[in-house]
Amino acid sequence: MRRFAVATPFSAALVMCCWFIPLAFAQPSPTTPKPGEEPSAHLFSESFDDSQLLKREWYDGDRFTIAEKLPYGGKGCIEYAWKADTTTPASSSGVRHLFEATDTIYLRCYIKLSKGWGWSGRSYHPHLMHFMTTQNEKFAGPAASHLTVYIEPVNGKLRLAAQDIQNKDAPHGLTQGPLKGGYNGQMFDSKEDLFVDDQWHCVEAMFQLNTLDLKADTPNADGIVRGWFDDKLVIDRTDVILRSTDFPEMKFNQFLLTPYFGPGLLPHAQTLWIDELAVGTKRLGPVKAR
Repeated sequence: MRRFAVATPFSAALVMCCWFIPLAFAQPSPTTPKPGEEPSAHLFSESFDDSQLLKREWYDGDRFTIAEKLPYGGKGCIEYAWKADTTTPASSSGVRHLFEATDTIYLRCYIKLSKGWGWSGRSYHPHLMHFMTTQNEKFAGPAASHLTVYIEPVNGKLRLAAQDIQNKDAPHGLTQGPLKGGYNGQMFDSKEDLFVDDQWHCVEAMFQLNTLDLKADTPNADGIVRGWFDDKLVIDRTDVILRSTDFPEMKFNQFLLTPYFGPGLLPHAQTLWIDELAVGTKRLGPVKAR
């Protein structure tokens, strides 16, 4: 499925680096709860009220346009504006954030598409947000990894997806379907078209890695993929295999915000905005506009 051929506005060299042998790299230090205090479900959040993302543990980006007119909440929101016949937004770059490794990850953000937003005309693209795991290093490209999961709007629907192209030569092989033209992927779409206007909408996603039967050397089909749109559950799968016994220590530890249209797939110049983004180990839920 060629929809996973390129999944990031990073350079080709950066995308290709995901084929390197994974390297260990520093993890963010967990916050130690006080005696009697429950561990926080919150890993990190970003309100995009200013452009100083690199001072707040984001990395691998170099320009950020903050739109101060009509954000969902606070003083601003990040703007991704495409010029005609391009693939990556001209206004803001893609960017990443590490977090404490976890088997279960939740995302909450607000998304607004510009009036007259156009789709790719295909059953894939644009790519928008991803989670990656401890099996790839901190600058690995998401297009070919041991596991990348996707959160994106496609043809009006909310799509959650996964690929594990880099496992093609692993002992237990691929978990996200066979390679087709060099790419693979499993898609989980909402039944209804949801992105049908130019209003702010709350998008939430949840991925939980499946358990493993190490004694039998098999994965259990108990991984979870869920998506919410404006507080309504629109994707709900509890039978997913995301990892094999080749990677018993795999955990999510990296978030990528990387809006991207494949070559020739952008219908016209258009813009999207992201606001009030948060990542945690439990559902964080919608928030009221500030």
